[in-house]
Amino acid sequence: MPATYIPAATIDEVIVQLEAIIEECIRTRNKAGYFAALYHRVTCRVKEGIVNGEFEDNPRMEVLDVLFANRYIAAWHEWRSGKKPTGSWQVAFGASGSWNTILLQHLFLGINAHINLDLGIASVETMAGKTFKELRRDFYNINTVLSSMIYEVVHEINRVSPVMSLLGLHATNYNQMLMQFTIDIARDGAWCFAEELSEQQGADAWDKFIVERDEKIKKLGESMLHPSGLMKITLFFVKVFEWWNPAKIIHALYLDPKEREKRWFKNVQPSPAT
Repeated sequence: MPATYIPAATIDEVIVQLEAIIEECIRTRNKAGYFAALYHRVTCRVKEGIVNGEFEDNPRMEVLDVLFANRYIAAWHEWRSGKKPTGSWQVAFGASGSWNTILLQHLFLGINAHINLDLGIASVETMAGKTFKELRRDFYNINTVLSSMIYEVVHEINRVSPVMSLLGLHATNYNQMLMQFTIDIARDGAWCFAEELSEQQGADAWDKFIVERDEKIKKLGESMLHPSGLMKITLFFVKVFEWWNPAKIIHALYLDPKEREKRWFKNVQPSPAT
């Protein structure tokens, strides 16, 4: 990682670092910015919840949020500096160089790596020296926030990807996997993983358990990235009608609807596909 990278210590620092990633992705038209924009919105919403006292233990929730976010931020810097993050993040970031991967795939690949692997690890680290199951209520509360924000963004990207509804036409394994990969399922899997991880004794057992989990999540990501048959044709058709300007898509995800109405970024030109 670059020598200048310093893990965030507060949720405000997380937001600043996410904004730096988004700005870089806009400048370089890097599709990895799709997930970063989504994650920024989620983090801002979690901060709002902490300020409003929505969680059982709000200071603890900030600790969890920061540890959770730092895993993504660290993975990003590892990737950008030529090092290898976890396998699940390698799949997600690697897809940014693919021309035919649709927006929804990019978002799910990030969600796959971050919730199915990172969330469990961050949860156990948050409760180090404490009874892990005491986190359960806030663990589910934060996932309620994640669910609401993600479904909101999925609804919004209909204008970015206007024919995405065609995904529902094929009952392939890939389509079933996308439909089943809801936040609720990811949440439950992450909690089970975290419970088992909290029971590992010693650094070697801890590391081995995480490596094995990462390999499973990496394979899940690869299955999302490489469809076959009719689904492959459908995704190609969806991609053709999506916006082709990554910077403009990042802006569409980054800003809330009211803010988008007030701002226009001169460096982002309309896509021929819009």
